[in-house]
Amino acid sequence: MNSPTLPPALDAERHETNGRAGRLSFYVAGDGPPMLLIHSINAAGSAYDIKPAFEHFRGSRRVFAPDLPGFGFSDRSRRRYDIGLYVDAIRDLVDIIDEETESTIDALAASLSSEFLARLAVDRPTAFRTLALVTPTGFRAGSERLRGPEGSNREVGLVSSIVNVSLWRRGLYSALVRPSVIRYFLRRSWGSDDIDENLASYCDLTTHQPGAENAPLAFLSGKLFAADIRNVYEKLKLPVWVPHGTRGDFRDFSEADWAMQRDNWRFTPFESGALPHFELPAEFFGEYERFLGSNAAR
Repeated sequence: MNSPTLPPALDAERHETNGRAGRLSFYVAGDGPPMLLIHSINAAGSAYDIKPAFEHFRGSRRVFAPDLPGFGFSDRSRRRYDIGLYVDAIRDLVDIIDEETESTIDALAASLSSEFLARLAVDRPTAFRTLALVTPTGFRAGSERLRGPEGSNREVGLVSSIVNVSLWRRGLYSALVRPSVIRYFLRRSWGSDDIDENLASYCDLTTHQPGAENAPLAFLSGKLFAADIRNVYEKLKLPVWVPHGTRGDFRDFSEADWAMQRDNWRFTPFESGALPHFELPAEFFGEYERFLGSNAAR
């Protein structure tokens, strides 16, 4: 059966580069100080996740948004998908931005991708001016224990073995990305039935492309979640804004007190699900603009 044609997630020029992470597709628009926007990782991840931010800032910024490995128009081949690959993908794009603009970057990442961005920011702090981590992982109950060896992950061996059996891996994935299942998980993320239907429709398309199962099955195994992320977050010295929802499955920030007590971290709860920039754009971008303005001198 033929796969449906995948339209661009964003109305912008699309470029490709080949670097540490292989073939990487990214969108570019606008003029001004550079901004990097990084979509979330899940079974139906795509650059559509950050579309409201891309549209908001393209009028005043040079905005870059990649398709992370295994998603969108980037390489979706069956290879090893791990934390290092995603950090390298962001590093590849940071190199391109640095060469083009020679300016520090304001970067935003959603959900699990916040961990990858934070890890690179620890490694290359001078590349970034600020970070915005939208409903990031690593702050729920039990996160204090995420102090494993550097670069370690939370892979579940049995799950990893199951999803890598060729006999049924495609069938397992197909069951996960049925339209009804996609909408079920979006409702859990939103914490309501009032999901963004355009996002849901794009999820349906992007999850039915050749090789679409490879990155999500790695995500399902746990190997993309860092076992040392608490150590990584604690090393961040630059300004960090954490907008997060108070509804849905990702509302638990019960172990964020340590970061709230630090001068360089700012947390803003929104009466929304995990993607407040979709549900409350005026409030979200008003807060983000104030955060950026307060750090304009850096």
